[in-house]
Amino acid sequence: MKSPETARFGISHTARVILFISGLIAAGIAVTILVAPEAFYAGYGIEVGSNATLANEIKAPAGALLVAGLFMFAGVFRPRSAKTALITATAIYLSYGLARIVSIAIDGLPHSGMVGAAAIEIVIGTICLLTLLSARRDPDGFTG
Repeated sequence: MKSPETARFGISHTARVILFISGLIAAGIAVTILVAPEAFYAGYGIEVGSNATLANEIKAPAGALLVAGLFMFAGVFRPRSAKTALITATAIYLSYGLARIVSIAIDGLPHSGMVGAAAIEIVIGTICLLTLLSARRDPDGFTG
């Protein structure tokens, strides 16, 4: 039997909160990189400066991250998109975090902010994955 929350929104309140936070973080980071890459990367000891090629290279994936973040938001308000939004959030966050770990293994330790980012990405990705798996086990976890 569907809980009142699931019946009303199509997904659990927990999944909605997780998608909202995941989308907010992804979209927020993406917009900051697109608008103020120098300020964003300065916190990690990376100088973008007037290097148009570097700015272009870091803004391209920021555009994709923005679209992914907005899609995560869509899952909050469109129950039919919730499952795909959680899959997207899981893939985005775990791929970023795991790629950073591979880089650490191959290239050595980066700025501590990057190590912290990897940890946060893995935690968020794992939470998204567990939420997705939990909803899949519950026949009423997703509607639509």
